[in-house]
Amino acid sequence: MRIGIVQVDGDMPNMALMQICGYHEALGDNVEWWQGPLFNERYDKIYASKIFSFSKLPQLPDNAVIGGTGIDYKNKLPIEMQGNLPSYTLYPDCNFHIGFSMKGCRYKCEFCCVPQKEGRPYFNSSIADLLLNPNGKNRLMLLDNDFFGITNWEENLQEINRLKLKVCFAQGINIRIISDRQAKALAETNFYNTKFDQRYVTFAWDVFEDERPVMRGIKRCNDAGIPCNKMQFFVLIGHKSTHEQNIERITKLKNMGCLPFAMPYDKSDPYQKAFARWVNQRAVFNSCSWDDYKYNKFQFKATIQAN
Repeated sequence: MRIGIVQVDGDMPNMALMQICGYHEALGDNVEWWQGPLFNERYDKIYASKIFSFSKLPQLPDNAVIGGTGIDYKNKLPIEMQGNLPSYTLYPDCNFHIGFSMKGCRYKCEFCCVPQKEGRPYFNSSIADLLLNPNGKNRLMLLDNDFFGITNWEENLQEINRLKLKVCFAQGINIRIISDRQAKALAETNFYNTKFDQRYVTFAWDVFEDERPVMRGIKRCNDAGIPCNKMQFFVLIGHKSTHEQNIERITKLKNMGCLPFAMPYDKSDPYQKAFARWVNQRAVFNSCSWDDYKYNKFQFKATIQAN
């Protein structure tokens, strides 16, 4: 069989598509990237993954299998594929291992689909079993949404250190509830960003009212040996936050030496897009105020009401 694969959105290797690829390769099928609607007839089967609801689907045939959180929080791979080892064939330039050591989350944040899709935290894979990429070397990207949410987190960190891995916690660590012991263990790991070219670990300050637990977590990490300039923060904007609250969070983090990264709740909103573009271009953010930002067409003089 000839299998066509479509990654509708997302920049990182798609785990579900990798498992589909591994399943069909094991059957002896030819798996390749879909070449577009003009070539639909050449494929015996087409699979597409859509992560975000706002992403536009390409022109696929009616019998294409389409999944992902952008379609339905509850959809899953067919049972025969769920336990299949992922294949890196579709991503020959990927130079790291990728996967989940755990899934699920202890929190039920209303802006996040993880609790609805995966439920409470549970074990998914050992660290050693995630090292499947022939080109991955000593780099591991974990997609865990609540790394410290399962009881074997300490064993996982010990295994990461024993194998001398550079590790990226791509989805971020929950700093609101990090303990002194967890902060100390995290400080002893060789953490990196998603490009594995800078040493920092990612956290989040999603809700303005969480300032107290966020600041407490920062202090615990500082005391454990993680300085602020090694801490990136996802900052959710546009979800029950005013412009002033967005500015206050990113300014406070910047003044502490942390690296804020704005995450728009609604990417179709011009303000959220412009604000994120300003914050996330760090050279611009460090040299230009929001009021002076070239792409700030709004020139806010009044409070932007919370959505």
